[in-house]
Amino acid sequence: MTIFAAAPAIFCMRRYIEARKTCEKLTRPGPFSSLGLDGQTCNSSFLNLSDLRKLELPTQGLNTLFGVQDQNIKYLESLLDVNIGARGNELLIDGDERDIKTVEHILKDFGELFDEGNAFTDKELRDAFKQIADDRAYSLKDHFQKARFNPSGKKTVAPKSPNQRKYLDAIAANDLVFGIGVAGTGKSFLAVAMAVDALFKKQVSRIILTRPAVEAGERLGFLPGDLQEKVDPYLRPLYDALFDLVDSEKVTKMLEKRIIEIAPLAFMRGRTLSDAFIILDEAQNTSSEQMKMFLTRIGFGSKVVVTGDKTQIDLPRGQKSGIKEAEKVLADLEGIEFVYFSEKDVVRHKLVQMIVKAYEEHSIREDNDEVVASAKRGLAGK
Repeated sequence: MTIFAAAPAIFCMRRYIEARKTCEKLTRPGPFSSLGLDGQTCNSSFLNLSDLRKLELPTQGLNTLFGVQDQNIKYLESLLDVNIGARGNELLIDGDERDIKTVEHILKDFGELFDEGNAFTDKELRDAFKQIADDRAYSLKDHFQKARFNPSGKKTVAPKSPNQRKYLDAIAANDLVFGIGVAGTGKSFLAVAMAVDALFKKQVSRIILTRPAVEAGERLGFLPGDLQEKVDPYLRPLYDALFDLVDSEKVTKMLEKRIIEIAPLAFMRGRTLSDAFIILDEAQNTSSEQMKMFLTRIGFGSKVVVTGDKTQIDLPRGQKSGIKEAEKVLADLEGIEFVYFSEKDVVRHKLVQMIVKAYEEHSIREDNDEVVASAKRGLAGK
């Protein structure tokens, strides 16, 4: 596939469409027919074809790029201030000059990737378009050649937002990373994916997944079964991520051989965790003492990821969250990085993003109301 420029100037689609409509109006029988214009004369009068910039793709490439009912290209138009149309195998672009250049880079990369035999789904392309619109330094090649990885051969993993990319880069570059943000932003899943990737590349010899056994605002009482069966419900989200990324038979064998260990945080005391990829999930529900205990378990050759959502703390009232304290204590230490997620990074149902934002706004209003009420009480006391 080749993408080439036929002339140096930017082609203005709106001007082209308006001129074509005017030409059709002037050349059809009617009140303007006395002007004696034919189609050829009209086109040359209204359009300077030497001004066109043409980007050309083969038909199969255009079909992939545009997607079902042109949904991909419409989505790209909604993200950038551009209009994109096709005439035969030629793509015509109109809009803001900066956005046009972004589209040209996207199309150039698409053409080269397509020539190399890469296949794209509509969802993959739209995810890439969204990230490029958010971060113009990012490219389609970056997304499909660098950012994506397949930890075990079962499922390809790709970041879906700039913060997710930053998170993956931080995990690759640091021995201790904190991923802090609202629910549904991929903190736990991406951490498990990086752990599986490190294990299959033999960068570590085992994976240890842990989280505090704290109930979400309810008392479950005594659970049936042996110790493992009692703690499994608290660790189920980590199991789900593992089975999503690795064939179930492999996961079962690795669990049996203790290559993958899933245990509540209380079981970490007194251990030294070397040559391992360790993930502490739901860290907002650790106490200060538990967080310090966990972080001092790190041995040689290990990498640690701590995830948490400070808006969902289930600790008893008055007890300090370990992840909040760790932010203050460890913020300036070399080799430790904090990555923060917002509702924009939510990758669950679109309602989740709206729900998270609504609760955040409600919390801010409540805090403001409390400040005002406190000030009024202070004045009344005087």
